[in-house]
Amino acid sequence: MYPNLLVPVVGSVAVALLALALIAVRQPVVRRLALRQVARRRTEAALVVTGSVLGTAIIVGALVVGDTLNFSVRQQAYRTLGPVDERIVATGAAGRAVADRLHPLATDPEVDGVLTARVAQASAANPGGPGPVAEPRVLAWQMDLGAAGRFGAAGGGSGLNGPTPGPGQVVLNEPLARSLRVDSGQTITLYLYGRPVDYRVERVVPQQGLAGTGLGGRANRDAFLPPGALDAAAAAAGAEPLSVTVVSNRGGVEGGEKLTDPVTAKIRTALGPDAARTAVDAPKHAVLQEARRTGDTLGALFLMIGSFSIIAGALLLVNIFVMLAEERKPQLGMLRAVGLKRSRLVGSFTLEGAVYALAAVVPGVAVGVGVGRGVALIAARVFRGWSADGGGLSIAFAVTPTSVLNGAAMGLAIALAAIAVTSARISRFNVIAAIREQPAGTGRGPRRRILVLSGALAALCAVAAVPAIARSQAEQTYLLPALAVAFAVPVALRRWPRRAVASIAAGLVLVWSLTASVVRPRVFDTPSMAVYVILGSLAAFSAVVLVSENQQVLLRPLRRVMARPTQQGLALRLAAAYPLAKRFRTGSTLVMYTLIALVLVLLTEISGLVNASVGQATRDATAGYTLRVDYNPQAAGGDPLTALRTGPLASQVTAFTPLLGARGQATDPGHRTTRPLDTAVVGVPDGALTDITFRDRLPGLPDDRAVWQALATHSEYVVVDGVFGSTGGPPGKFFAPGDTLTLTDPGTGRSEQKVIAGVLKSGLAFYPADGNSATSYPLIAGERAVAQQFGADARTASALVRTAPGVSPEATAGRLQGEHLSAGLVASPIAADVHRLFAANTAFFQLMQGFLALGLLIGITGLGVVMVRAVRERRRTIGVLRALGCQARTVERSFLWESGFVALEGVVLGSVLGVLTTWLMYQRSSAFAGLEGGFPIEWWSILALVGATLLASLVAALGPARHAARIRPALAVRVSD
Repeated sequence: MYPNLLVPVVGSVAVALLALALIAVRQPVVRRLALRQVARRRTEAALVVTGSVLGTAIIVGALVVGDTLNFSVRQQAYRTLGPVDERIVATGAAGRAVADRLHPLATDPEVDGVLTARVAQASAANPGGPGPVAEPRVLAWQMDLGAAGRFGAAGGGSGLNGPTPGPGQVVLNEPLARSLRVDSGQTITLYLYGRPVDYRVERVVPQQGLAGTGLGGRANRDAFLPPGALDAAAAAAGAEPLSVTVVSNRGGVEGGEKLTDPVTAKIRTALGPDAARTAVDAPKHAVLQEARRTGDTLGALFLMIGSFSIIAGALLLVNIFVMLAEERKPQLGMLRAVGLKRSRLVGSFTLEGAVYALAAVVPGVAVGVGVGRGVALIAARVFRGWSADGGGLSIAFAVTPTSVLNGAAMGLAIALAAIAVTSARISRFNVIAAIREQPAGTGRGPRRRILVLSGALAALCAVAAVPAIARSQAEQTYLLPALAVAFAVPVALRRWPRRAVASIAAGLVLVWSLTASVVRPRVFDTPSMAVYVILGSLAAFSAVVLVSENQQVLLRPLRRVMARPTQQGLALRLAAAYPLAKRFRTGSTLVMYTLIALVLVLLTEISGLVNASVGQATRDATAGYTLRVDYNPQAAGGDPLTALRTGPLASQVTAFTPLLGARGQATDPGHRTTRPLDTAVVGVPDGALTDITFRDRLPGLPDDRAVWQALATHSEYVVVDGVFGSTGGPPGKFFAPGDTLTLTDPGTGRSEQKVIAGVLKSGLAFYPADGNSATSYPLIAGERAVAQQFGADARTASALVRTAPGVSPEATAGRLQGEHLSAGLVASPIAADVHRLFAANTAFFQLMQGFLALGLLIGITGLGVVMVRAVRERRRTIGVLRALGCQARTVERSFLWESGFVALEGVVLGSVLGVLTTWLMYQRSSAFAGLEGGFPIEWWSILALVGATLLASLVAALGPARHAARIRPALAVRVSD
């Protein structure tokens, strides 16, 4: 992922490492200081490396997830397209004329081949199995397999090789053979235009290239017939197959996509007057674009989730080096006293940190690739759940060198930056105070130039925030006011006490981060994910600063217990004393826990919201209808809708609404892309669907019934789903009622401008079940308006069915499909589809929670490092306490309670912020539109998170606590190490 970042990121890291190498070579004293510390503290060094490993692993894992999804979508081009770059579909008698016009393109230097085939929708059954096995959606192809084998040969195999099947024989691709449970030599029954024909399976070919091709679906079940068989069946039924001409551009499967635009222009020129009667599309370009978009979007999503863990990892490094500086303060003071320059002190710390960071690169990459593979395995099940037949996106693990290098370089860059900044900060100290091990004094206030600069920056950010807030610019709305407050702090410190200034500043930032969406409700209407990282970080940091500055107030209820003259009271006082005295270290550890707990609880709450909304979402999607029925209108024999009225199932059906359907193309009303969107145009009978509800309505239409009535009386009105034209990323309101789009009939070229009269709460019932388009968005209009624009291409091929009370929709669907197999009927229980999609979404949130749990490991590791360092730092103090009679058990208990106090405070703070943030997003963000099941608080999940985190933190602190209890007083008082 992100090949454009490879050169700058790797280049920056290379420059930094080269500078450090020069320091190590030219300054031997600095080098010896750094390497000596690494060798002396191997346990602590291992913990530091572990934290860096986890940080790098999260970055690499997120990028590998993006690689995997990008590769998986690109594989669709190999499975269903192969050398096919452009596809020209013609109906009726125009097919042969179109093929004749396009045949000369075969000699074009930019074209590797032109192939024309005939195709029709069919169904199939296996009569020889132990039980009835049928497939209602089959594409029956008639093509010259010899020509198909040579098609696109310059760019690679077509996927179809071998002889053309003879009379009575058929070639199946693997998906169809698997559905029918047949192999070579067995007999199947194909229903061509409703009439059964028996064929013997000549061979089964892999789903590759032309052997997996279709009209847009991800999983195509193809049957390749003998020459003339499809034409004969069509003639007998008085029908005409579709004529499909495919063009292969010069180059391989992916290389040919670069010539899409010039070749498409040549195709349209060659078609001449027949261009108006054909649909020309570039399926491979669309697939590869989708691959890039899907990989980038979901990779960015996991990177956004992982960014909180990355921040925690950076804080771990900062915390460790602050503690190292505190421990080495006398030594550093003496080095400075004998003439060591501050710059060389910074170089020593940075070089030491670079050793830790470099040691973490290789294991971090290995762990990250493993994490990415684990996410891919789980994601494969999730993506299969998004498809009713399990034929959704097929996940194939992949990792590219670009992502590995980017991940390693980013992890190293973040570590080096955190170490360099921290080293520069901790190198500022009073030499005499450091040698005497005295606490640093308050010193002088900020210098005048610092005050002027910070005041100017505060004013600049405040001024820039006004237009950003007015325009609801997401990132700037949150960030600029917070920066203005932060830059104003040095100026405020000149007049007011530090605690008051820090508390007020943190309180202002916290309140703004939680209420900005109330002031500007459209702040979440953006596809960018950076706003969520900024929001979470601001809320966590400001809340931790506010709590850290007021810890004594929070501990006030425990004063009586702490004041008791007992060993337990002493342990409590010791547990609270260190966090109160070392606010920066405590605050850094708190932020780690708070950040991760905030996002984990936010994901838990969103998952709970989704689950609580299943019932309402089902009612919104169905409006009382239980089944959607799709069938082949060209099939001979009885009409399935007529059979529903008068057949054996008539008593089980209380109502049904036929839907007029056509294939169209529409412009994006949200202006996210200039390319036409494949659209399933649906014409509804007047007054038939008044119970299906809307999220938004056109002003002047008072209720949902008025919208449906407007469709019947105004041909320019349409309604769409809320995700119409979605390109991935967080959903937002990119269009609204009153916006316009252009709807085009690809067969005739006729275009009409339409006005959005309403946005559906759920358009699930209107999505076609024909499998011919992976990204076909429903657009609903009045029946007469669809018939007028699309003419004979608009056909009644689907219906919404309402079964009688007590009748199982699933059982009815099975009977319908069995009785009308010859018509290729597919009956989909709408409520079951809703539940399936919600279950898949819940699984996806759980997947992200598991990915984020790595950040919790960083927090726990950080607490373990703090405890190890705290034992070493307080060695003399512990010795004195033990010499004065403090029991070893009390010392151990104080360390455990200290770690438990920090972990509990951080995770509770994060949980509260997570619930508040989710509630505010639920109230204001359009991403939660349609989730109307109320706002449940997932108490058990949150309590489990708190309990598990607390237990893990106590386990991490148990070793250092026991080590502290075993310290011998005599040795500890006499020596420092």
